[in-house]
Amino acid sequence: MSSLSLAVRDSATMLRRNLLHARRYPSMTLNLLFTPVMLLLLFVYIFGDTMSAGIGGGADRSAYLAYLVPGILMLTIGGTTIGSAVSVTMDMTEGIMSRFRTMAIHRGSVLIGHVVGSVLQCVMSVVLVGAVAVAIGFRSTDATALEWLAAFGLLVLVSLALTWIAVGMGLSSPNPEAASNNALPLMVLPLLSSAFVPVDAMPGWFRPIAEYQPFTPAIETLRGLLLGSGIGHNGWLAVAWCVGLAVLGYVWSRSLFQRDPK
Repeated sequence: MSSLSLAVRDSATMLRRNLLHARRYPSMTLNLLFTPVMLLLLFVYIFGDTMSAGIGGGADRSAYLAYLVPGILMLTIGGTTIGSAVSVTMDMTEGIMSRFRTMAIHRGSVLIGHVVGSVLQCVMSVVLVGAVAVAIGFRSTDATALEWLAAFGLLVLVSLALTWIAVGMGLSSPNPEAASNNALPLMVLPLLSSAFVPVDAMPGWFRPIAEYQPFTPAIETLRGLLLGSGIGHNGWLAVAWCVGLAVLGYVWSRSLFQRDPK
């Protein structure tokens, strides 16, 4: 059997292991899903009319719902990847990583299993939160099939990039609690982006924080694809951020994983 075949077989085994863990212990995923769903309902039903008027949608909260959903989907991805950091750290602290190092398996398959499993969980989480959004009135009537496909591809790309960063955070954390805290920026940064209000409506001193970060161009690109608004330069910025973060996270995670345990 070739080296590539062994790598694929071992990666599939690790992926199955991680998905079984996620199915047997769903509480973390559900807890992480609770925040974006609650924020969605809170901002739509409590602040929806006021926020809609603020973005020029009159007093119709459906206008703000359409604006809000792309940001909530990105927030969902950021929250889900926190679980990946915790899962990796648990494997490190419980000794299973040391066991894997002594086994005749492709070493990279351990990380690939975590990453692919996390991306699949992100996609499922986005589908669930998206279903809640549709149930309360979100519609994307202007998007073509190609734009829907591009939106899905962007969500997967963001999930991949953030997962590699989360894996690196998990490998560098001494315990699950520290991993959860270290990965918290992945959920906080969307709150400081254009997810809830346009960048132009923010105070001048805060605007650069929202504008020059990875989530804002990704949210604006997704918003443009789903709602038919302009994307401008946000499309290539979002892809560049995702590729850069994915490469950085991969190199960082690989370096930490190959380091000999103390």
